[in-house]
Amino acid sequence: MEITFHILLHLKTIDGHENFGKFCIGSNKEIADSIFHQLKGNSDVTDQCGLHLEFIEMHDNLPYNIRLLSCTLDQLAENVRIITKETFKRFAV
Repeated sequence: MEITFHILLHLKTIDGHENFGKFCIGSNKEIADSIFHQLKGNSDVTDQCGLHLEFIEMHDNLPYNIRLLSCTLDQLAENVRIITKETFKRFAV
């Protein structure tokens, strides 16, 4: 059974929440957890929040929600920077 970890980006719209981005952060739970813990945002997510980051674990293409953060646009920009930096560190040759 293949297990991978992802961070999904959601934007609140009139019709609900729309996915607009997805980062694959590998198959190592400790590294994936470490990356998500660095992200900026609020874990007290309400339906009023406009931007969400969802940390999921995929088991054979079935998603399992681990954690959810809401964030501002500025926090989202910082979070994308963090995810990209950590990805480069993992895959740097």
